[in-house]
Amino acid sequence: MDENLSRGYIQLGKARGTNDFRFTNGFSHLSPPVDKYDKIYYSLVLAGVGFLLPYNSFIIAVDYFQEEYPDSSIVFDMSLVYIIMAFFAVLANNLLVEALSLNTRITFGYILSFITLCFVAICEVWWGIFSTNTSYTVNLVAVAVVALGCTVQQSSFYGYTSMLPSRYTQAVMAGESGAGLLVSLNRILTKMLLDDQRLNTFIFFAVSTVIVAMCFVLYQIVRQTDFVQFYLTLCRESKKITLEPTEDAGLMDPADAAEGKNSQYGVLKLQPQSPLDNSQAAPGHFSFSNPVYEPSASVGPTYKVEDVVVRMTGDSSTYRKSSSAKPWSAIRKGLKARWEVAQNIWHYMLAISLVYMVTLSLYPGIVSEIVSCKFGSWMPVILMAAFNGSDLIGKMIASLVYEWPRTRLLIFAVARISMIPSLLLCAMPRDRPITPGEGYPLFFSMLLGTTNGVIGSVPMIQAPSRVSEQHRELAGNIMTLSYNFGLTAGSLLAYVFKAMLGAPLTDPCGTTRSLTTNLSVYYYTTLSPEAATSLTTTTLTTLTSVTTIATNVSTVLNHFNASASV
Repeated sequence: MDENLSRGYIQLGKARGTNDFRFTNGFSHLSPPVDKYDKIYYSLVLAGVGFLLPYNSFIIAVDYFQEEYPDSSIVFDMSLVYIIMAFFAVLANNLLVEALSLNTRITFGYILSFITLCFVAICEVWWGIFSTNTSYTVNLVAVAVVALGCTVQQSSFYGYTSMLPSRYTQAVMAGESGAGLLVSLNRILTKMLLDDQRLNTFIFFAVSTVIVAMCFVLYQIVRQTDFVQFYLTLCRESKKITLEPTEDAGLMDPADAAEGKNSQYGVLKLQPQSPLDNSQAAPGHFSFSNPVYEPSASVGPTYKVEDVVVRMTGDSSTYRKSSSAKPWSAIRKGLKARWEVAQNIWHYMLAISLVYMVTLSLYPGIVSEIVSCKFGSWMPVILMAAFNGSDLIGKMIASLVYEWPRTRLLIFAVARISMIPSLLLCAMPRDRPITPGEGYPLFFSMLLGTTNGVIGSVPMIQAPSRVSEQHRELAGNIMTLSYNFGLTAGSLLAYVFKAMLGAPLTDPCGTTRSLTTNLSVYYYTTLSPEAATSLTTTTLTTLTSVTTIATNVSTVLNHFNASASV
């Protein structure tokens, strides 16, 4: 809280705009408007889809990028570029939170995402106007631009929903998971329906662009509703002292008292009931009141100003500018406010950082490195769809539990670190993973997504309720900053895990199948000649090493001939 405001001193100052004292549409209601049929809720779910969908579009198209840039770390690089750019973007957003309006920041994010997706879909994917090396760089720059727009938008949205009831923060987080699932389904459908990789990827990005445009239009409609305006105005008004429009007021400079000037200062009193009428105030003093919620209300938080005297010089009034207006003072107070908020919500900040550090160290990088000879290029697409679907389910579960103890959240966040070795063993060593097959990676991806949805959502939902209304947007921005700390640490850790995996194998499935064939020779010798010949013929169609195949078949046939002669 502002130092001088907490002391309650006030002096006459510059005139305020009439908008400072005018209640908006939301405050025409004595009670909060009702979200009929949960229309606002589902609109915010779609809003959450809109600001994470561009990034997910790049990551889910992993099959296209791995084909375009074989033996590269394109998925790791995209993830790291996005996270680093997002980290600096959220810092900038915290500094600009008072400088630019909420609507300006959110609109900026939508427009930037829309333009970037259009550019990538047309110029890079469809026309292919860049060389391979240039195209690689262009895609990383596109991811960086998307990160800037989407992160400013995301951080602003959390500040936005922090001023609404807590379930609407969960709606946005569910939308984030919905974005991943929606993009995964989009990729699966386009890949199934069209064999042309370039064409199906172009349509994939085009669909994503259309969805972003729809989300932007819906946001502009929802923000003007009475429901949203009521809560936004409630938080705005809680930050101000509400006076009559005819009176000019500003905070006094405490230094004036030490100057010995012929001035008088009054005390601002917060009264639980309506203040005294003007007729009861001492002559020559100003006394006025305005209930925050309704001008005609008889109860509610009201304010009274006594003994406000103007220093006169000749025929005009002179006003001393408050020292609180100085830039350094504003910065100091802003940092102090952030420190006070952080002291109240540090458990949630640490929990969300740990959760997303674990998630980003494994997804999407390590998950995309898990090889399946059965599903081929479909394997990373399937695992990412499983993760995103489970993440959405986890966020839906989180909406049912609002009062998790802070200590329990931290314990679960720390325990989730055990997911790291579980998924790493599905990919390493590359030639013979310790946990082979498709079932284990699928299970661990779903578990990673579910725990990410639950434990990653609850801190973001509960944190704003631990601070006062005027600091809720600030709490939302600080939580987003902690979230980005976790993302950055996880992305860097993913490179360490990739180094542990070693260089990609040129033909991992060929190696695996040859090993399988060698182990099968003994089994063939126990069968009848007809059964062995049938199995050998089937095996021949699936093996890649011609030399190994010839040797194995020769061994089997020689054994059959020896058995027949006996």
